[in-house]
Amino acid sequence: MSQLRVLASLLRGGCAGRNQWFRGCGGVPARRCWADPSRRGCSSSGSAPVPSALASSSTYVEEMYYAWLDDHKNVHESWDVFFRNIQASSPPGEAEERRPSTLLRGRVLSHSPGTAQKVVEDHLAVHNLIRAYQVRGHYAAHLDPLGILDTDLDSFVPSDLITTIDKLGFYGFDESDMDRTFQLPPTTFIGGDSATLPLREIIRRLESSYCRHIGVEFMFINNVDQRQWIRQRFETPGIMQFTNAEKRNLLARLVRSTRFEDFLARKWSSEKRFGLEGCEVLIPALKTIIDTSSAAGIDSVIMGMPHRGRLNVLANVIRKDLDQIFCQFDPKLEAADEGSGDVKYHLGMYHERINRGTDKHITLSLMANPSHLEAVDPVVQGKAKAEQFYRGDTRGKRVMSILMHGDAAFAGQGVVYETFHLSELPSYTTHGTIHVVVNNQIGFTTDPRVARSSHYPTDVARVVNAPIFHVNADDPEAVMYVCRVAAEWRTTFNKDVVIDLVCYRRFGHNEMDEPMFTQPLMYKQINRQVHVLKKYSDKLIAERVVTLQEFEEEVAKYDKICEEAYTSSKDEKILHIRHWLDSPWRDFFTAQGEPKSMSYISTGLEEEVLQHIGQTASSVPLQDFRIHPGVSRILRGREDLVKSRQLDWALGEYMAFGSLLKDGIHVRLSGQDVERGTFSHRHHVLHDQEVDKRTCVPMNHLWTNQAPYTVCNSSLSEYGVLGFELGFAMASPNALILWEAQFGDFNNTAQCIIDQFISSGQAKWVRNNGIVLLLPHGMEGMGPEHSSARPERFLQMSKDDPDHFPELTGDFEVQQLYDCNWIVVNCSTPANYCHVLRRQILLPFRKPLIIFTPKSLLRHPDARSSFDHLAKGTKFKRLIPDEGPASQSPGQVKRVIFCTGKIYYELVKERKRQNMEKDIAITRLEQISPFPFDLVRAEAEKYADAELVWCQEEHKNMGYYDYVRPRFLTVVANKKPVWYVGRDPAAAPATGNKSTHLNELKRFMDTAFNLSAFTGKDKQ
Repeated sequence: MSQLRVLASLLRGGCAGRNQWFRGCGGVPARRCWADPSRRGCSSSGSAPVPSALASSSTYVEEMYYAWLDDHKNVHESWDVFFRNIQASSPPGEAEERRPSTLLRGRVLSHSPGTAQKVVEDHLAVHNLIRAYQVRGHYAAHLDPLGILDTDLDSFVPSDLITTIDKLGFYGFDESDMDRTFQLPPTTFIGGDSATLPLREIIRRLESSYCRHIGVEFMFINNVDQRQWIRQRFETPGIMQFTNAEKRNLLARLVRSTRFEDFLARKWSSEKRFGLEGCEVLIPALKTIIDTSSAAGIDSVIMGMPHRGRLNVLANVIRKDLDQIFCQFDPKLEAADEGSGDVKYHLGMYHERINRGTDKHITLSLMANPSHLEAVDPVVQGKAKAEQFYRGDTRGKRVMSILMHGDAAFAGQGVVYETFHLSELPSYTTHGTIHVVVNNQIGFTTDPRVARSSHYPTDVARVVNAPIFHVNADDPEAVMYVCRVAAEWRTTFNKDVVIDLVCYRRFGHNEMDEPMFTQPLMYKQINRQVHVLKKYSDKLIAERVVTLQEFEEEVAKYDKICEEAYTSSKDEKILHIRHWLDSPWRDFFTAQGEPKSMSYISTGLEEEVLQHIGQTASSVPLQDFRIHPGVSRILRGREDLVKSRQLDWALGEYMAFGSLLKDGIHVRLSGQDVERGTFSHRHHVLHDQEVDKRTCVPMNHLWTNQAPYTVCNSSLSEYGVLGFELGFAMASPNALILWEAQFGDFNNTAQCIIDQFISSGQAKWVRNNGIVLLLPHGMEGMGPEHSSARPERFLQMSKDDPDHFPELTGDFEVQQLYDCNWIVVNCSTPANYCHVLRRQILLPFRKPLIIFTPKSLLRHPDARSSFDHLAKGTKFKRLIPDEGPASQSPGQVKRVIFCTGKIYYELVKERKRQNMEKDIAITRLEQISPFPFDLVRAEAEKYADAELVWCQEEHKNMGYYDYVRPRFLTVVANKKPVWYVGRDPAAAPATGNKSTHLNELKRFMDTAFNLSAFTGKDKQ
């Protein structure tokens, strides 16, 4: 194209342009310039010999003519076309003359220069025409099976697509040019083995490639090779061919997909099932993707999808036993497992089987997920990444993910964008995901034209250069071809790809909904719409690929399978949610899914282990690695701490991570700025100050055969990244997976993952998960946005009963942890922080762990621990009692202040200032949930005559008070009050004024140490 533009400009430039051409070729005759057919241009100028040169140089023309006679490829396309036209217009016999005659020269001169310019411009126009179809052909494609909507929400057809004969004028052509032959550019494959085609055939083939039942968006991709790859697969004549065996297989899969929905509709006509009617082709589409990927070496596929069509996918793709699906419709079925369970169209499944298409083993996992559309996307990606990591699949050649979406959610949910932006990040990429959009062309009751601003629901995928294949879902063969190409794309380039199945929803949002209220015209057409199975079976019968009898036998065979499974399902009386588990952990639990023990070993460490980790944490293990002076100062400080057998917060974390790595436990820490740490305390990744991109992770240099440590800064996303890490934690129980918020309150943008997956995941899906959330929290006078991690929200979702004192039997600590839905802690010492991280792995089961981490305590001189607190035999302290003078004479203590976190150090400082160490005991609640009833009761009994006070730095309607107060009252059997000390109720978590912050602190500190503050007040 660029050469032709140069030609046109040279033609317009006359002699000056011509002289420039000769200079560009260095005076070398044209024949030499084009001697190498693979070199379609001169190396220096990048332009080409042009027919305009012939006007003043008959010798030059003769030279070109001889070259052309030897081999048409010896000359530029423009010369080739020029001589072909001369030859075509010559009298019989004259064209065979080997030497240019006077007549030829006369013809040459008669065609110059205007005719030559026209030849070049016409070729340029044809090139533009081809590119127009490649770029915008999808706008004219017949994608809507209903034929009533424009899938791109725009009825306008681009003027540069030849949809009517009058549009030829856009390119300077008319009908008389339709049979003219043109040289095809190297950027198209429509010619097949032909280098030239008539204009009529060029247009026909472009329409066949881009404007029928497949619309391809790919020209925005920056990579030339990737664009050429796509062109070849959609433009090559006759490439979309299927054998009769493939067609019969497709029909059989369509039968299963369709008849499954028909069977459910007959048996449970009044039940919600979110059927697949209108997009039955999804089942053969998924199976084609899996078959193609399996043939390429994939043996594990992790899938995520919304509720529509889930039962069909479970039955016909994952191969869940039909009787297990059918029994879910029985209202008398009793649950056998703990937890609340979930509706059938939210459940997942894990299954290993032989793939019939390739005769290879394959593992399929469909992730359970809530009704929150698209929330499962990053979870699936995280699990896929974890499987790739543990199997050493660094290029995604064995494990892959498939995500299914609805059109409205794909366009409307921001987590889709967040997930796409993880796709190319080194620590998050799954090396290509195949996205399948079930495009109903409606969202519940909302028309697309008021549901999105983009042309297509899939436009978000363009941000990562993912090709988008739109296809009419009523053309099964087109769908299968697109799915095959998508799987091959993922195999070849390891990049995301999107399939847009343009379909319809035969019923309402669910089977009980009435869609005619809001979409009357659409549903009148849908009611007239012939089922795709009927269309395709008639097509194959007409082609004599199958007979009517064979088709009817296939239908009867699957109907019989369903009936037999239905009969068998009536024998099921108990629902086992474990049978629907999507992420089983082999050998971690017993065969019944129970912990192998109900205890855990000490979380303490040997002295030599502490010393070794400490020395590594305070050094640079690589030679000639120049670190920043500030980092060097931090490492020297760590070295001094290790020598004095002391820990600060960063060293406590180092001890936990390093010791787990020694035991073969993978540790992964992810989040915004975690490599350095938001507060510049961690520095787990060191940067060479002289060599760009040279880094060192000392944690990976601790032991010879240690597990790998992954620490990775994430994109500026909470929803997507937390979901990803949750999925990563699902893959193996033998890994410590942590997500750290930049500031604790940023967890609120990931609230969906916290509410729907982390808090309730085990109850709904019997799915253990040991993810750790690190949430920086503390009132530091930094304003309302960087203060509170909102502990009240996590505690409100904790399921322990505030009014029941649990039975103290066996290992009460472990039993409490086993019964809870998650663990909430606020550690006040580095040693306890280390212990709780190690306990997370040493427990015989997995629970999510929420840690409110400090900010100012990271460097607080009093917030340090001795190595003795991590010695062998030590463990996590759920409660740290007062160990000062008050504990020596408990009968003299007038008040016991219970607190948690940073406020402890403020209280100790103020108590010392007021010389009240004997009058007031201060007890730290380190584990807030599950509430340590046993330890709190022991403290209350120890100080039986003292007032009980709960002190917090958060506002009264926030923080921990509403959670701990009823539990304290249960401990004391409601016989004495629990007084509140802290900030007053407020709407915002903290003030933005430093002076106000300090005044609030002083006010409630005064109350905390005023022994008459509650005299005469009613019980709280």
